[in-house]
Amino acid sequence: MSTPKRSGHPARRGASSVRPAPRKATARDWVSGARLRTLPLAVAPVLVGTGAGVATAGASGWSPVLALLCLVVALCLQIGVNYSNDYSDGIRGTDEHRVGPARLTGSGVASPKRVLAVALAFFALAAIAGLVITVITQAWWLIAVGAVAIVAAWFYTGGKRPYGYFGLGELFVFVFFGLVATCGSAFVQSGTIGDEAWMSGIGVGLIACAVLMANNLRDVEQDRIAGKRTLAVLVGPTAGRVLFCVFLLLPFVLVPIVALIYPLASFTAFALLAALPACIIVVTARQPRELILALQLASITALLYGAGLGAAFAF
Repeated sequence: MSTPKRSGHPARRGASSVRPAPRKATARDWVSGARLRTLPLAVAPVLVGTGAGVATAGASGWSPVLALLCLVVALCLQIGVNYSNDYSDGIRGTDEHRVGPARLTGSGVASPKRVLAVALAFFALAAIAGLVITVITQAWWLIAVGAVAIVAAWFYTGGKRPYGYFGLGELFVFVFFGLVATCGSAFVQSGTIGDEAWMSGIGVGLIACAVLMANNLRDVEQDRIAGKRTLAVLVGPTAGRVLFCVFLLLPFVLVPIVALIYPLASFTAFALLAALPACIIVVTARQPRELILALQLASITALLYGAGLGAAFAF
């Protein structure tokens, strides 16, 4: 009697039923989850707002400690909202078919609870720095402003009806990463909010809208499928590209006006070296991944714009 032949190599038998263990998140994954390319949006309003405060209070009256604390608040809020978006979009399944870098929750390399804990930790750090600012300035109403900012950051993509899923994300970044961050940084330096802060806050806020629009244009098809109705989804890719250019270039209309009083502000126009290529990329892009470079250039534009106007106000 012949013995039956064994099929396949012993090491391969049953291999199809063995699934590899899920990869654990590395330090690089967590750094990527912080979305470093968006951090200039937090730095820019503090730079220009501090400069505007110095212009009002005088160079001898400004506080580097308060400026640093404002920077901590802005950065922690930005990183916190990035991690909370990672968590909220991940548990909803929105990130399953994203074009950009993989997210911690959506890719499964980190548990949702851990990502949420990290987000809340950064919100807590922002709150602590904000409380220190409040104690130093004795402007107790700043507590309410900070609380509203944290709540708005969470409900951008969190909660049952996140407003970021209904085309209101650009409004959020304009108000909080434009007007609130700029005017708040100016107020803690001078105790008042001058025209410089309002005008530059509008400019910085519009550039922040451009960054968000580039991000949402990149993922417009995936967001439409997932039911995430961003502004890019609502208006369509063509109108979204136009809006990106408007958001990114309109702030430069303010530069000649500011330069009439602060001549050094004219150097802010050099930020167009990053803004114009970003617009060209967005208008001509054929593949969603091309928009990642446009997003990076728009973030650089924000940093150059904030630094340029901030230096003009301060000096």
